[in-house]
Amino acid sequence: MLAGRDITGLQAHQISRLGVGRSYQKTNVFLGFTAFENCRLAAQARMGSSMRFFRPATRLTEVNRTAEEALVAAGLEGRSGRIASELSHGEQRQLEIAMTLATRPRLLLLDEPLAGMGAEESAAMVELLKRLVKSHAILLVEHDMDAVFALADQLTVMVNGQVLDSGTPAEIRANAQVQEAYLGESHA
Repeated sequence: MLAGRDITGLQAHQISRLGVGRSYQKTNVFLGFTAFENCRLAAQARMGSSMRFFRPATRLTEVNRTAEEALVAAGLEGRSGRIASELSHGEQRQLEIAMTLATRPRLLLLDEPLAGMGAEESAAMVELLKRLVKSHAILLVEHDMDAVFALADQLTVMVNGQVLDSGTPAEIRANAQVQEAYLGESHA
């Protein structure tokens, strides 16, 4: 359900047009394109017509503005002209989120956005997500529990595909079963 509407069975592009943006656990960017070009492609996908291929993309004023805004929102304004393959892993993850933002979502589905990051990159991603949560609903799948507790208002903990508990971060920290399954003694 999305805003009271059953979206079961809709295709990915239809769900995107309803305001859902998604990033994947494995970084999914066009490595040979610049950061700006990656975002422009995402913004173009939101246009609704694939029959504009005779018009140069550089003349798509609104699309280009949306791409730039997405890069700024993701903290990559200084990396716009860089080829994606030249960006660090953390910057590529930021780029993927920028691409998602270029589709103008209301809801972000983020699958392990901190996967494979070092401490510094993880901290930057947490700060980015803290900014985004002010303007977007976010459903976050993440194993970095320190990041989860820093970001979440509501948590659902699952073990082997089954819900173990749902609640506020304080409630989850206090749950003995969650501590045993995921957190260890340092979070009690």
